[in-house]
Amino acid sequence: MPEDSGSLETPAAVRALFASIAFRYDRANHFLCGGLDWYWRRRAAAVLRPWDPRIILDVATGSGDLALTLRGHFPNARVVGADFCHPMLARARAKGLANLVAADGLLLPFADSAFDAVTIAFGLRNMRSWPLAVREFRRVLKPAGRMLILDFSLPPLPLRGLYRFYLHRCLPRLAGSLTGERGAYQYLAESIERFPRGSAMLRLLKDNGFDAETCEPLTAGIVSLYTARRSEV
Repeated sequence: MPEDSGSLETPAAVRALFASIAFRYDRANHFLCGGLDWYWRRRAAAVLRPWDPRIILDVATGSGDLALTLRGHFPNARVVGADFCHPMLARARAKGLANLVAADGLLLPFADSAFDAVTIAFGLRNMRSWPLAVREFRRVLKPAGRMLILDFSLPPLPLRGLYRFYLHRCLPRLAGSLTGERGAYQYLAESIERFPRGSAMLRLLKDNGFDAETCEPLTAGIVSLYTARRSEV
């Protein structure tokens, strides 16, 4: 995979895109996912439970929904949320999240080996370089620390054709009516098509400092949940 594999959009464009929909982001997402995003986050928290992390970094935390879920499931842990879009962080702060940091996922302002676990939900796909991001996540993880990635993928046939029709034809129109920013959701469809999934994602993790562990398809493969352990090699 090329070193610059990542979003076709520039970081500035991605930041502006999310700033433009920040106010309506949660309402639109819950509606467009049919409420399934609640289940996906709860499943992520359940996967983390055996790891018993004491300090968790949620990268690309956005409006903070995953960080809130993790805080609820791990009341004795410190959950830190990082995002480079200030309007999205403002939404997270309004929900009661306090440990928030404005930061680019490719250049995190944390010491080496600072966290027991790193999570990222629907954010790696938008980063300029997936390999650079994964290596940065590894840097801030403690030895044998764990990473969890939750993101969209493409379901297997025959559902894939129907899903692509929804993704490219229906979703931008529905989202445009909810947010006034149809272009943001056209980008979403394109980014899902390009994003590595299944064995390709596990290979990306292994090539960049992780012992990849699991790929769990959720909701017929519309979403995938990946886990990996920081490699000591």
